[in-house]
Amino acid sequence: MTATTPGRRPDPAAPHAETGCLTCADRADPATVLRLLPDGMALVETGAGTEVVSVALVRASVGDAVLLHAGEAIAVVTA
Repeated sequence: MTATTPGRRPDPAAPHAETGCLTCADRADPATVLRLLPDGMALVETGAGTEVVSVALVRASVGDAVLLHAGEAIAVVTA
């Protein structure tokens, strides 16, 4: 049985790297915080350019690597 057997809920422990988010099919992509902005926002470098995203859910600092999902930083990546 796989994580996506029809009629069964997906196994939350199964890897979803190929399919992305079970809800919206988006992925979490890495980015680097360049500047913190007002109202829980930040300017980040994504590798494809810069964008403004929300960092309201994490404690991010300038220089931190974060994972972005749907315009929201959902984790700070530590080495």
